[in-house]
Amino acid sequence: MSTSAPPAPRFGVNYTPSQGWFHHWLDFDPDAVRADLDSVAELGLDHIRVFPLWPLFQPNRTLIRPRAIEQLVQLADAAAERGLDVNVDGLQGHLSSFDFLPAWTQTWHRRNIFTDNDVVAGQAEYLRTLAAALADRPNFIGMTVGNEINQFSGPPHPDPDLITQEQAAGWLHRMLEACEEGAPGKLHLHAEYDAAWYQDGHAFTPAHAARIGAVTAVHSWVFNGTAQRYGRTSTATEHHAAYLIELAKAWALEPHRPVWLQEVGAPAPVIPAEHAAAFTEATVANALDCADVWGITWWCSHDVSRSLADFPELEYSLGLLTNDRQVKPAGRALARIVEEWRGRQYAPAVRTTGLVVDTGDDDAVPARAVCGPGGAFFEAFARLTAAGVRPSAVLAGRAEDKEHLAMRGITEVVHPDQVG
Repeated sequence: MSTSAPPAPRFGVNYTPSQGWFHHWLDFDPDAVRADLDSVAELGLDHIRVFPLWPLFQPNRTLIRPRAIEQLVQLADAAAERGLDVNVDGLQGHLSSFDFLPAWTQTWHRRNIFTDNDVVAGQAEYLRTLAAALADRPNFIGMTVGNEINQFSGPPHPDPDLITQEQAAGWLHRMLEACEEGAPGKLHLHAEYDAAWYQDGHAFTPAHAARIGAVTAVHSWVFNGTAQRYGRTSTATEHHAAYLIELAKAWALEPHRPVWLQEVGAPAPVIPAEHAAAFTEATVANALDCADVWGITWWCSHDVSRSLADFPELEYSLGLLTNDRQVKPAGRALARIVEEWRGRQYAPAVRTTGLVVDTGDDDAVPARAVCGPGGAFFEAFARLTAAGVRPSAVLAGRAEDKEHLAMRGITEVVHPDQVG
């Protein structure tokens, strides 16, 4: 095991423009963006995650709008002026319950966005173009393929583009190769919502998440049944992000593969507004008790304006700042945490207990629901955590692999049915 000090985790925010939400790309206002980024930088954060709308940037399969690319670069440069690095999600795809798919993939041009050769070639060229435009910017972290695009691959999406697990893997490799062609050597990754970890039959799997791309991304949302089932201040809720970080490590091939907590927020009403700051503090503290965390990127920067219609209610209040750029209690809490961590050594104790996760097959995961709220593995992990054990997760197929366990520092292996 390495004895060198790990890099300090990054602290950032998912940038939701205060004026016009992501529709701001339609009438891009650099001054409004600069004001937003000023308010983000004042929290002490070091990076933002940015979301182009795919149909606006690539309205035709063979037209990637130069002006849209210029505006993205303008945003990245404005961030650099404020000491903020930038990660760019390419294929949006899906944001806050709304789908944004180009006309050339829908209705009369309906094609599977994961398997149609022309569509996939168009996506690859789009991602390569975005990455290449930013490749020489020192503050460009890299590309995320798209925001939770796995939700298009099956239920509960009302009109899914169905694919197999093998097709999902092939598509991810193709997209990441395009990102690397555009910006060699940058941190390129993909990110799924938690169906990849919890939903039986889903095409995107934990193995895809933990083995494809430069780091593993997890998105932690306790409105997935965790807070409703176990309560706002329960161990399961306050440790949900940390749980996903440790769960992800079970499928990684490298013992210290970084995990990026790329989305986490305090969603009302399951986390009432008056408790958002306390939830923020608990969530971040618990996540940073996990080793190999690349960073924490809160969702989101600014509230959605109530002048915009038809959002799920919780989406209006997830910001660290209001949509007139006033800092909210959760924003103040995160700013305090960032300041407390400045210059501090990041060295969480090794988690020596490995809880065995048996999904029926470590790769195909036919029974991954055991990992979700109400599942046997999920609940055993929460009980161990509540008892102060600090577990990690180990695959059933590796539970007796002494070399693997030693590389991770695991000295005790426990099965869920052994946890009282």
